[in-house]
Amino acid sequence: MDLSSHEREVTRVATTIRVQAGRGGPVRIDKGGVSHFVPVPGDSREHAAAIDASRFRRVLAIDPERRICVAEPGVTFAELVPRTLEHGLVPAVVPELEDISLGGAVAGCSIESSSYRYGGFHDGCLEYEVISGDGEIVTCSAEKDPLLFDMIHGSYGTLGVLSRITFKLVQAKRFVRMQYRHFDGFDAFHAAMAERCRVGDFEFIDGIVHGPRSFVLCLGAFVDEAPFTSNYRWLDVYYKSTLGRTEDYLTTPDYFFRYDAECHWLSRTVPGLETRPVRWLVGRHVLGSRNLIRWSKRLDRVLGMKQRPDVVCDVFVPQRNFSAFYEWYARDFDFWPLWVVPYRMPRPYPWIRESHAKHRDELWIDCAVYGKPNDDPLVDGSEVLEQKTYELGGVKTLISRNHYSEKRFWEIYDRERYEAAKRRLDPHGVFPGLYEKCHRVRKS
Repeated sequence: MDLSSHEREVTRVATTIRVQAGRGGPVRIDKGGVSHFVPVPGDSREHAAAIDASRFRRVLAIDPERRICVAEPGVTFAELVPRTLEHGLVPAVVPELEDISLGGAVAGCSIESSSYRYGGFHDGCLEYEVISGDGEIVTCSAEKDPLLFDMIHGSYGTLGVLSRITFKLVQAKRFVRMQYRHFDGFDAFHAAMAERCRVGDFEFIDGIVHGPRSFVLCLGAFVDEAPFTSNYRWLDVYYKSTLGRTEDYLTTPDYFFRYDAECHWLSRTVPGLETRPVRWLVGRHVLGSRNLIRWSKRLDRVLGMKQRPDVVCDVFVPQRNFSAFYEWYARDFDFWPLWVVPYRMPRPYPWIRESHAKHRDELWIDCAVYGKPNDDPLVDGSEVLEQKTYELGGVKTLISRNHYSEKRFWEIYDRERYEAAKRRLDPHGVFPGLYEKCHRVRKS
């Protein structure tokens, strides 16, 4: 493994951080690509001084025998998967959008349909190299400095700059065979999903709830051959296909990124873009996570004229409370489709406060709400969803709009452990704090 280029880049970024620390003022980490934070009108983060970490884009080593990969955090999963598939291997968890980077998956808590087995992408990580707020190079693992290693996950770039990640790979095949099992009621759907997670006879498990009487359990398995393959990168919409199909085959990369063309259902905000004629004409130029996110950010001035943006949020609910959450959601929230992903938390994460973690099950359910209109002047749907998740002992991703008071925030997240990691990695506050960075709602 030739680390000379990597080491030079680490030295450059560390020097930049030391210089910026001397100047003071807010900073942000510029990773290149697009940000997956939900845009918020008037967000001032983009005006902070940038730490340029955009050149961390190399796969440094793949060890097929040990099933380990070493890579820089700016490598996207779309770039990585073809490289590891050459060896019949893939990361244990591959997030659904092509432009998500390895570092973003760690810092931002990425999961996917293999998460019922493996947890989050970070649960397969073995070691991190981090550039601290003092410009020091810190290497941490579960054995060496476990506090820092645990707290990098879910830190959203507030502790330091990730510069190298070592993580596990698992065996894979060229294709994924999908089976779609249809249900007209929640109880049967939930029971079937829980049973498949218990038995573990599929590599991939997730679900699409198309409405209160239309549930699809999506079960995927690696296969060597495929009698046909479908492609959902252009003309066809993946989540819509699950309504009519009972079986499908996709190449392994096309399975991993089956939701990328729609990117959290963003294509629905463009008139006609879910129809084949319009997709044929402009789809190649508009579809895909990178295009759609950039396009949505260009509308920031238009967004600022709205009272608030649409609800885009993933919430994690303990399995024991999933039925209660769904009953409330169908009655009061009533927005479809709802993407449902079972997620195994192998142990209580240290960044969750113990008094809140007591609600946890080993299996959680990620309920992904993408694009619910939020224009009722009397009710902010984003805040209502946040409150219900808290009531049911859940946790939500912080890339969405956040309404927590500081007191409520630190009832969920472990302030003592976070501040201990902050003192170790960023004692002078070069990077924003977790609450300060993620609490980004402008009151209307």
